[in-house]
Amino acid sequence: MKDVSGLMVPEFQDVVDAHERIKPHIHRTPVLTSEYMNQLSGAELFFKCENFQKAGAFKVRGACNAVFGLSDEDARRGVATHSSGNHALSLSYAAGRRGIPCHVVMPRTAPQAKKDAVRGYGGIITECEPSTTSREEVFARVEAETGAEFVHPYNDPRVIAGQGTCSREFMEQVQGLDAVIAPIGGGGMISGTCLTLSNIAPHVEIYAAEPEQADDAYRSFKAGHIIADDAPNTVADGLKVPLKDLTWHFVSNHVTDILTASEQEIIDAMKLTWARMKIVMEPSCAVPLAVILKNPEVFRGKRVGVIVTGGNVDLDKLPWMKG
Repeated sequence: MKDVSGLMVPEFQDVVDAHERIKPHIHRTPVLTSEYMNQLSGAELFFKCENFQKAGAFKVRGACNAVFGLSDEDARRGVATHSSGNHALSLSYAAGRRGIPCHVVMPRTAPQAKKDAVRGYGGIITECEPSTTSREEVFARVEAETGAEFVHPYNDPRVIAGQGTCSREFMEQVQGLDAVIAPIGGGGMISGTCLTLSNIAPHVEIYAAEPEQADDAYRSFKAGHIIADDAPNTVADGLKVPLKDLTWHFVSNHVTDILTASEQEIIDAMKLTWARMKIVMEPSCAVPLAVILKNPEVFRGKRVGVIVTGGNVDLDKLPWMKG
């Protein structure tokens, strides 16, 4: 870690250390390709499938790094967080592996599949209203009552270092990438990607993909400072949270561009991936493919790494179902 203008910013050695720490608790996820997707996009696409990760999402990397990096004394008090789903269940998974309690504040509107998964891993849920304000107010109460160690879903150097292990694997699995693209909400995965690639593959362009209806990162990027929406409404439930100071540090310094897609474009890309690649991905993960198909001139002729961030879907409420 290094101090940058009062921020504790993780360094690449923290990613290396995180990878060693979390190896017993994660999968080295596969990279899939699709000739159909290549023809459709005009690019050569490589899909890093974190939907096959433990707990069904990349967030288990950062969660495990935070949990297994705690001293025994700190770990005894347990961990706590607020999350719309994947970080909640990932932290619950990690805490369960270490045998410590995990307290989670989740929006009451979070997908039932994610709530069930959190409880399945032993997490203790307190519900809040679906807004950043409510989430933080309720969490402050839970944190005070439990005394647990706060592990922020994304604005935490331990979490970002853990997420950086995904791109480290990706660079080992696929040679000669021109660009990497991942979804952006709070910016944890993008920050980890920036941290890793800026050190081991600085020539690789980094794109972030965001829903038009939750485009605060896009507007922040264009304005040059953080613009936060309190309660955006999008099918991509994992991308509703705003950037924070630590993730903004990485986004503002290393991201090539942020591109957006409409709700219908996201749903179409998700359905297309299910149909053609036979993999389950959640709506948030479809945003990168949606923006690639929407902006072919940006990606045409390039070797593009696409991070598929998770596969925790409520199968009874797929977004293309009617009624």
